[in-house]
Amino acid sequence: MNLMNFIKMHGLGNDFVMVNLMQEELPGDLAALARKVCHRHYGIGADGMILILPSEQADVKMRIINSDGSEAEMCGNGIRCLAKLVYEYKLVQTPFITVETLAGIMGTEVILDAGDQVQGIKVDMGEPRLLPESVPVLLPGKQAVAQGLNVDGNRVEVTAVSMGNPHCVIFVPDAAAAPVTTLGPILEKHPAFPAKTNVEFVEIINPGEVKMRIWERGAQETMACGTGACAVIVAGVLNNKTQREAVVHLKGGDLKIHWADNNHVFMTGPAVVVFEGRYFL
Repeated sequence: MNLMNFIKMHGLGNDFVMVNLMQEELPGDLAALARKVCHRHYGIGADGMILILPSEQADVKMRIINSDGSEAEMCGNGIRCLAKLVYEYKLVQTPFITVETLAGIMGTEVILDAGDQVQGIKVDMGEPRLLPESVPVLLPGKQAVAQGLNVDGNRVEVTAVSMGNPHCVIFVPDAAAAPVTTLGPILEKHPAFPAKTNVEFVEIINPGEVKMRIWERGAQETMACGTGACAVIVAGVLNNKTQREAVVHLKGGDLKIHWADNNHVFMTGPAVVVFEGRYFL
């Protein structure tokens, strides 16, 4: 019987099955495998499966297969998990780790405490992409900021940002009461987003602090989304609602986001190893 060794990890409750393909061999249909592995009742249970591979361009390569079998370009919580794993398991010897993704090469820094224990991960998430064709979103203008979108005859004001994957940010008075599970799936597959989209519902507490809930493309509502938190602060600045450095409160915990003067967005947050196991293929 074939076995797959894995490590279960999470970043603020956004959970992943991590598989080291430098050591493991998997069947060709990774989409089908991810759907089985990520199933909450019949599998290990996760928002996605993250594959660690060798890279010719960076220290390691990351592939993210969502729980529905689709492949994501980038995952903020997932890349923090990957950086912690490859550092602690000595796949990479330095705390400064470059990661090849479908959204480009990402730089990560493993933050250590006085005892050399991993305290958190800081990720250079790169520059936000704001041109509609780069998101992609089918809205007019040079930036899709506070634009009205027709959703079943109702106007929804959205700001579209790409952090290597598409995001649709909506500002709401109360994140807890936001229609995440009803409006989220409609916007995810709205014709204005040809590659589908993640959808963020954001409550402004003050310019340095926001609450956010996320409907993730390919994974439904999750506890947290790193790229989404980055997109939210970019959208907050563009809409004159937040500072360039702010704390994003998510269901699973907090992320610190900084849209720096060099136009790069930096995300800092935790990553946790939950358990190791073997999955029968």
